[in-house]
Amino acid sequence: MDLETERLRLEPFQDSHYEGLRVMDSDPGVMRYINQGRVKTPEETRESISRVHDRWEKYGFSWWAIKEKTSAAIVGAACLQYLANVEGAPLEIGWRLIPGHHGKGYATEAAKAIITFAAERIGATYLVAVADPENIPSQRVMQRLGMTYKAIEQHYDVPCVVYELSICRAD
Repeated sequence: MDLETERLRLEPFQDSHYEGLRVMDSDPGVMRYINQGRVKTPEETRESISRVHDRWEKYGFSWWAIKEKTSAAIVGAACLQYLANVEGAPLEIGWRLIPGHHGKGYATEAAKAIITFAAERIGATYLVAVADPENIPSQRVMQRLGMTYKAIEQHYDVPCVVYELSICRAD
């Protein structure tokens, strides 16, 4: 389920995204707030692509590679998934970008497309986003999306700041 915005194309993870995803997975700056700060091995990147593919098959949503339309380069990744990957938990949106693409509004643009997808295709009326409490840029994206601070909660085995968004349905 590809999504398009003015500047971006979001594509469900596939094998052809491996090189672009490796750039993020192997970058300590990208990983400092996720995966407990540990970079992923090449095999872990391949496994994540496979796991994400399976989630797409099972749920109809998961992770997208974010591609810049003008260059077709992968600039990040974004998701709609069950919080902490616990089936039945609230739906979570998330994102990460290659450092050279920070500050361009890509995370906000991709997340807005995913919120629309969640509302229109999944029927979601409530979403959350979580981040390391020190990840201020991610919290700013949450605020730009109209999300409100909820609490600090334990997710992914670490304390996370949680923001929430109620989606009004126009039935």
